[in-house]
Amino acid sequence: MAQDAFETEALSYIDPLYRTALRMTRSEADAEDLVQETYIRALRFREQFAAGTNMKAWLFRILTNTFINAYRKRSRTPETTELDDVDEFSLYRRMSTERAASSSPDPEREFLDGIVSSEVTDALEDLPEKFRTTVLLDVEGFSYKEIAEMLGIPIGTVMSRLHRGRKFLQQRLYDLARERGIAAVRTAPRTE
Repeated sequence: MAQDAFETEALSYIDPLYRTALRMTRSEADAEDLVQETYIRALRFREQFAAGTNMKAWLFRILTNTFINAYRKRSRTPETTELDDVDEFSLYRRMSTERAASSSPDPEREFLDGIVSSEVTDALEDLPEKFRTTVLLDVEGFSYKEIAEMLGIPIGTVMSRLHRGRKFLQQRLYDLARERGIAAVRTAPRTE
């Protein structure tokens, strides 16, 4: 069955949708589910898409709304975990497999990049959801107007959330750099 132009264009955005979904959900499986649900809804409501408008923004709006709705639903439902089926050596096997799969010519660089990347990711994860979503959409290159339309908020709120989110990230990463001795501690100038 051949794809039509709508499907072809929609599928061209799968990578940026997945990247954003992964940052939002912090889980590969949940990100895959979120992207899948986004495409299901996009195909279901394709007649609501106005041809010639910004498909990327439309898909990201669906992704964002789907994530927010799932987040709200999840926050109302207590989380439970069953540990009966957990194999006590599963973490060891996973680490061994990942270590063997890594064939980087520069393992030190890969290690350092992983630390920096994980610190930035951790800082992003610590952002409250409304700031994190706004910052992630900004990182994906959307304009303030597009983000406002996707989230259903005024442009001023987008600008405020971006400012506050960036300040939070800046402070968090500066504190981390200072703790590790990467950034010098600023001292107040002496007055004599």
